[in-house]
Amino acid sequence: MLIQQLVNGLFIGSVYALFALGYTLIFGVLDILNLAHASIFMLGAFATLVLVIKGAPLWLAILGGALAGGLFGVVLDRIAFWPLRLRKAGPLAPLISSIAVGIVYVAIATGYFGPDVRHFPFDVVRTPAITVGPATFTVLQLIIFAASIALMAGLQLLLRRTRLGTAIRAVAENPKAAQLMGINLEAVYAQTFFIASALGAVAGILFALNFNAVSSGMGSAVELKGLAVIILGGMGSIPGSLLGGLLIGLSETISVGYLSSGYRDAIVFAILFVALIVRPGGLLGRQTLRAA
Repeated sequence: MLIQQLVNGLFIGSVYALFALGYTLIFGVLDILNLAHASIFMLGAFATLVLVIKGAPLWLAILGGALAGGLFGVVLDRIAFWPLRLRKAGPLAPLISSIAVGIVYVAIATGYFGPDVRHFPFDVVRTPAITVGPATFTVLQLIIFAASIALMAGLQLLLRRTRLGTAIRAVAENPKAAQLMGINLEAVYAQTFFIASALGAVAGILFALNFNAVSSGMGSAVELKGLAVIILGGMGSIPGSLLGGLLIGLSETISVGYLSSGYRDAIVFAILFVALIVRPGGLLGRQTLRAA
């Protein structure tokens, strides 16, 4: 049973980590917490569901959902953050603004799709099961885990090996100096929001496929988990997001397997509390995107 719970924890933890990367990327560049990220998570899943229902193959629907999430992220930046950047608002105003836009996104989804849980067609999520020793998992779960790890590795490569990644790291380090070097700050901010939101949307898509459930409130199930991941792993640390996501996923599934589902969140946040007492900066400390 322990091995099975560990496997389940790795699958769900990889989704948590992928979701938290959006928080980490935006925090690392703009030093703000985007609390509308959970609504992007939900919108990406709905966009994919709509495309699947209209007959698109799953891979194309996932790509479309990621693109939709990225575009919603850019719109979010223009509405919630750009006007406040122009006015040089303090750190609290963007936080409240992102909450407001997130609520609007959820309300729009509820109004259009309704409050009920929607499901993917059964043939989309039905995949063969694989048994390795005492653990059993589906091909879909394996794809979810592999896709999450691949996207996190791809983000690392983008930040380290591309001109865009260099620009993002430069802006994260010193926006004024980056601007003097000819970097267009607003373009970098928009691209950062697109990438972070696309990753959040993919996390929502994978989460929805795993449980075969899409609803306008699904983001609330992972919003606090995502914050816990980046705090546990270390604010601004991409490797920390991976580590924190896996640890929280494992602790969640083990607590459900050996205690009760009612203790799941309590155990997760108790671990977070203890970890922060021992290492207030998170398990990997603060690593800026410059050093990602």
